[in-house]
Amino acid sequence: MTGTATQPVAADRRRSVLAGTMLGVAIMAAVDEIVFHQLLSWHHFYDRSTPDISLLSDGLLQTAYLALLVAGFFWSADLHRRGTLAPRSARGGFVLGLGAFQLFDGIVDHKLLDLHEVRYGVDVLPYDLAWNGAALVFLLVGGLLLRRSRDEGRTRAVRR
Repeated sequence: MTGTATQPVAADRRRSVLAGTMLGVAIMAAVDEIVFHQLLSWHHFYDRSTPDISLLSDGLLQTAYLALLVAGFFWSADLHRRGTLAPRSARGGFVLGLGAFQLFDGIVDHKLLDLHEVRYGVDVLPYDLAWNGAALVFLLVGGLLLRRSRDEGRTRAVRR
């Protein structure tokens, strides 16, 4: 016998969603940091102090999203190695994570904490609507993907 028996293994839908969500949050934070903070120079994570503090805050944001990206990647890889990754659920969680970061940034960072605006020197209403509207679209699509992946937690045979 070669030792490659098949055993029933249930996909871990909850952990797959969480790992996907971590990756989605990290990727959207990276897009925000790279595009809006660095390439367009529209704002920094914290704009209410000196330029040095603004730059430091961007560095801390980069550190956080890189740690989240690495952790999410390794968690997904571990689920895949164990044969318990639910790929459709992970994709739904990923899109949900994109929207969660975007909405948190748009509501909490921009409005409640007033850490920064999307862009300075312009009427921010169109930017806020686009920013938060995109977040809601991501959340809606992620929710729909998760709903369509509900059957993914059923037991299936996996080679060991």
